[in-house]
Amino acid sequence: MRAMVYRGPYRVRVDEKPDPVIEHPNDAIVRVELAAICGSDLHLYHGLLPDTRVGHTFGHEFIGRVEQVGSSVERLQVGDRVMVPFNIFCGSCWFCVRGLISNCHNVNANATAAGGIYGYSHTAGGYDGGQAERVRVPFADVGPTVIPEWLHDEDALMLTDAFSTGYFGAQLGDIADGDTVAVFGAGPVGLAAARSAWLMGAGRVIVIDHLEYRLAKARELAFAETVNFAEHDDVVVLMKRLTDHRGADVAIDAVGAEADGNLLQHVTGAKLKLQGGSPIALNWAIDSVRKGGTVSVMGAYGPIFSAVKFGDAVNKGLTIRTNQAPVKRQWPRLFEHIRAGYLSPRDMITHRIPLDQIPEAYHLFSAKLDGCIKPVIVPPTD
Repeated sequence: MRAMVYRGPYRVRVDEKPDPVIEHPNDAIVRVELAAICGSDLHLYHGLLPDTRVGHTFGHEFIGRVEQVGSSVERLQVGDRVMVPFNIFCGSCWFCVRGLISNCHNVNANATAAGGIYGYSHTAGGYDGGQAERVRVPFADVGPTVIPEWLHDEDALMLTDAFSTGYFGAQLGDIADGDTVAVFGAGPVGLAAARSAWLMGAGRVIVIDHLEYRLAKARELAFAETVNFAEHDDVVVLMKRLTDHRGADVAIDAVGAEADGNLLQHVTGAKLKLQGGSPIALNWAIDSVRKGGTVSVMGAYGPIFSAVKFGDAVNKGLTIRTNQAPVKRQWPRLFEHIRAGYLSPRDMITHRIPLDQIPEAYHLFSAKLDGCIKPVIVPPTD
């Protein structure tokens, strides 16, 4: 099959790889029909996450058609069109049965916290991802869901991570009616969090970023007020001014680990802006929220070498809520919102690029060219 393969920082290509095979009776093989590049894929692309191995295939957002199933698979059949959550989970361990499917204990021998993730280095289990013609899907009876006939394919794709994660970020904020919600980062997850905040009762939503085309999307898609932090000396002081000097009720960190820059910048914290790496965004969230407020963190974080203002969080009496999004748990409610016309996740998609051009797609997305917010990868058809 044709697949994206990693060759080192800033170096990806499309190459021939062996087709995936059934390795366990619970597996399925899915032929990918649509995939996407996520902002967290850029952490891998930039070489910021450990144990990202040469030859690995990225991609944790994909939908497709079932081509094979293992002998124990009961809920899927060959020919089913499925949407696959980025979380790989067993559905039966202590954590899964309590709803913590993103913290599954049986799918990642290399970490004590995170569960398995498609295409996200060997720190997340080493599973190849969906930026390919085919992908092996473990625990096929508990992860994938048959795509409802009424659901647009691109909406289904956005629910495999980006939009579900943003919705979860708003959930973590425990938003009360009338709350002021500050969202740091206007990428796809931030846009989804900002739009979702309204559905949870927000009275005001403010999105902070430094790229005007993303802020324009936040105004269009999320109906949010926007702040370009590059135009202000101190974004925290500005946020206090905008909120009667109290601070926002809820702050959502939709940035995560460094998505632009290099490892040296990440280690030294030399680039002190959102594009220069966290915990800058996280510290802004802590400083911008009011005393007794809530900070929601659902971005992709690796090692952080700079200091997080935890003492400030304690002294302000903040609630900090975090996790990788348990994507499939969000789908029933998101299905309702989409079917009712309240949400259209595919509206965040800006580019549709063939699999064979994926090196160019990564460069376009990483360098923030051509107004790229969310690129979708279209595998070749036979």
